[in-house]
Amino acid sequence: IARYCVPMRQEDRLGAILALLADHGSVGVVETADRLGTSQATIRRDLQALEEQGLVKRTHGGAVPAGVLYELPMRYRGARQQEEKGRIAELAAGLIDESAATVGLCGGTTTSEVARFLGMRGGLKIVTNALNIAAELALRPAIDLVVTGGTVRTESYELIGPVAERALEGFNLDASFLGVGGVSATAGVTTHHEVEAQTNRAMILQSARAIVVADGTKVGRRACARIAAAS
Repeated sequence: IARYCVPMRQEDRLGAILALLADHGSVGVVETADRLGTSQATIRRDLQALEEQGLVKRTHGGAVPAGVLYELPMRYRGARQQEEKGRIAELAAGLIDESAATVGLCGGTTTSEVARFLGMRGGLKIVTNALNIAAELALRPAIDLVVTGGTVRTESYELIGPVAERALEGFNLDASFLGVGGVSATAGVTTHHEVEAQTNRAMILQSARAIVVADGTKVGRRACARIAAAS
């Protein structure tokens, strides 16, 4: 059982609690406080904060999800597999050579890391449908940034739907980076939301090269909506 030995920020604790709920279906105050290395009073306050956001329902001695947690909200995912995602992103960004001019980035915690590495380079046009990536790259004057329109999906900070797809049709991308909910040989690359999957597929169709960035927890897993077959 993983236990945390240093104090965690509240945002990281909330993400850890939601991850435990997604994995186990319920959490107990005593066990969660022990696992996260904090007090039971702190965990009770965290559960109250999550309940106020409509993410959990408190029970006697713990909590259960307010709904089915297919995926964590984006704001609580950043701390998971952070070191692995950083290494993946550095390697992935290195796959973009000097001849590449236009790169697409969909949403996700690992693609956000890729964006940071690409942002250190100049001479790239980056097209993204992710609001958090756009906010990061807007501060980089050497990057020519294009943001699609679309309907905001609050779980992933992505702009999705017909408006985003029509915007993507106007570009020829040398490469695109995709964050996914799962990747397997049989199910292909998948995500948790069918409209998001369709928008990500639109990015692939405009790309000469599609690069999936996913940490080991996604390998062999399949979510409900297929973005594309493995082929």
